[in-house]
Order: sequence, then C-alpha cells, then structure tokens
Amino acid sequence: MKIRSITLFANPGSTINDDFLGLAARFCETVGEISRDLDLEIQTIRLATPPFPQFLSGLNEEQMIDYAVRLEETLAHHGFAYISLGPALPDYPASYALIPDLIQATQNTFFSSLMTQTGKGVSLQAVKASGEIIHRLAPQDPNGFANLYFAALGNVQAGGPFFPAAYHNDHGPAFAIAVEGADLALKAFQEGKDFTEARSNLITVLEENDAKLVKIAAGLEGATKTSFSGIDYSLAPYPDQSSSIGSALESLGVERIGQQGSLAAAAFLADTIDRASIHRTGFSGLMLPVLEDSTLAQRAADGSLGIKDLLLFSAVCGTGLDTIPLPGDSSAEQISAVLMDLAVLSLRLNKPLTARLMPIPGKKAGEETHFDFPFFANSRVMELNAEGLSRAFSADGYLDIKPRQKGIYDQVPRV
Repeated sequence: MKIRSITLFANPGSTINDDFLGLAARFCETVGEISRDLDLEIQTIRLATPPFPQFLSGLNEEQMIDYAVRLEETLAHHGFAYISLGPALPDYPASYALIPDLIQATQNTFFSSLMTQTGKGVSLQAVKASGEIIHRLAPQDPNGFANLYFAALGNVQAGGPFFPAAYHNDHGPAFAIAVEGADLALKAFQEGKDFTEARSNLITVLEENDAKLVKIAAGLEGATKTSFSGIDYSLAPYPDQSSSIGSALESLGVERIGQQGSLAAAAFLADTIDRASIHRTGFSGLMLPVLEDSTLAQRAADGSLGIKDLLLFSAVCGTGLDTIPLPGDSSAEQISAVLMDLAVLSLRLNKPLTARLMPIPGKKAGEETHFDFPFFANSRVMELNAEGLSRAFSADGYLDIKPRQKGIYDQVPRV
C-alpha cells in the first residue's frame, strides 16, 4: 500500500491571505520531513478549498480565472501537486458554465459540480449543466483528457481526499489521507481459501496499516495545528496487475468482472472494508476507475464490463462511474441521462457517488484509446446506451428523491 495523497482542507481567502500561505508552507514542509524520516512514499500533497462559488463570490468570472491560475502557481512553489477548487453549486447556477474555462486556464486544478441538494433532491438544471460541462471539456484535448479534472457529484459531502470530488466545509483547517491499496485486497483474496479467510486477511492488513497511518497523522496534526479527519480506504488501483482491484475481485472466483457474480464480489469487498476498525473518511468503499486499472480496462475492452454494470455495482459499493472512455460524439443530453441515474441512485441509497466521464474526440464505441499517461491503462471506448431525456426530466426544478426507509416493507400488509 502507498499513500496516494495527503490533502489539506483550508480556505485560502479570496486574496490568498498570508495566514493561509504560512499554513500551506508549514504543512508541505512537515509532510516532507515525515516522508524522509520514515522512508515513506507520499505520492502527492494536495489542497482542497471550499466551493469556489462561495468563497470567491465577490469576484467576476475573469477575476476567478486569474485567481485560480495565481493560486496554482503559488502553491506549486510550496510543493502542492494538485488543487481542488470544489464544486459548482445549484444555488450559484452560473458557476457551472465557468468550469470549462477554469480548467482550460489551469494545469493541475480540479473542479466538480453538485447535482443534488440536501432537502430538495436532484437539481434537474444542475444535471443538465454538468452534462454540458463534460461535453464542452472533451474537445479541449485530443484524447479528451480535460475531463480528468472534472467530476459530477451526487450526494457527496465535504472532507473526502480523493480528487476531483474533494472540497472543504470551511470549519477550520483539516487534512485527510487517500491510499493506493488495491494490492492489499489482491494479496488478501489470493491467499484466502474461502470468503471467511479472504475477509480476515483483508481486515487484518487494513487495521495494521491504519495503526501506522494514524501515527503519521498524529505527528502532522501536532506540527501543523490542523485536524486529522481520517483516511479514505477506497483502495485505489494502479495500472499494473499487482495493484488491480479488478484482479482482486476476480481472484474471489469471478472469471471476468462484468459477468454474473461480479455484483456479489463487489459487495463482499465493500462489506469487508466496512467491518474493519479503521479511521475512515470520504468514500472508503470500492473504487472501480476503468482507465486506472489494467484488469478493468481489459474487461471494458473485451466487452465484459459495461457502463450499466458499473452503475449496478455502485448500488452495493463504490464511488460511481470513474474514468469512463465514451464516444467522442456523445451529446450533452446523452451524458446528462447517465448523470441523472447516478444522482438519483446516490439519494435513494443515501451514499456518495461521482461520475468522471471522458468522451474521446473522434473515437467511436469499440475503438482503442491511446493515452500516454502513467496512471492510465489503455482500453476501448465504451458504448453509451443513452438518449436525451424529455418531458418531466427537461424541467428546471428538482426531482425530490428520499432515501429508502429501513423496514418499510414490514409496514405493508401481507396478502
């Protein structure tokens, strides 16, 4: 297992104030010292801010773009590899349309959009606007790579360290850890002769690593006067067979992920993480990013794994739809239809889900991808079985979806 990132959650202020810069410098310096002292690989240090429409509300669009460029450049000197300026919000409808320009102007800054709102449900306008963002971002890069920096969010709360979904609740500086731990699940399941042993293996190694990470966090917390909010145990993969979450699931006895039995394997892994006594935050579930996992990329390429399969798996685990290569001619309306399903699922099941969809310009379903990026495994463009939504779905209000009540069927008279 590696530490994918340590993310600082803080508010830089609309003028990038000196107190924040002092904290940022101290935070990076301390992380570096811990890494050297413990001979530990910490891949990246990141910053997540409150939602940009809120803390930059006094700036116009041009000023927001200038701010994003300046913040990225300033923090790069301190050692921050990536920044998340948080989500566009339904209460700030103009914030959605600005995201493609913000991403085009920056190099390592991520954004997201909230499609749901507490107490109201799914914002139909936000879903449509999120589909338009993805559609507008696609042609910014020949490989559709600009969409790597954007995710549409359903029911995602502040404080999770995985990008692009990370954002701050503005309740004081804090930090969280994200792990790259697919190798832990793969080894635990390969060495387990049955479900009981496989589960025990994974829980043991998670709890052992948690104890080590909490000690690291305690030192960072004390030195920087920030609050440790937890570790996201979504066991992120790396595009190598030894670090594939797809291979981990298949090692339980599923011939190919996407075939029948895959849902049970996914539920088993997510349930095992839930049973571990660990300091969790964020998603802490099963992450299935197609292009970041060599086995998932292969299963998508050979047709075993489809978008509907991944959405189905999200019902029992997971972060949703991540790094999904789509046809380049996918319309904003088709994309929004996928986002609508994900947003509704997130509310009905009361869980956080995200969508990072990547239309590839000039590519059709079944054609090979050609990314030159160390964190991606190449695959084939996945088929998008969607049409634009109409009638009630084309309105601008809210779709009020409540979480399913526990025991609701016990109240139904039996016939």
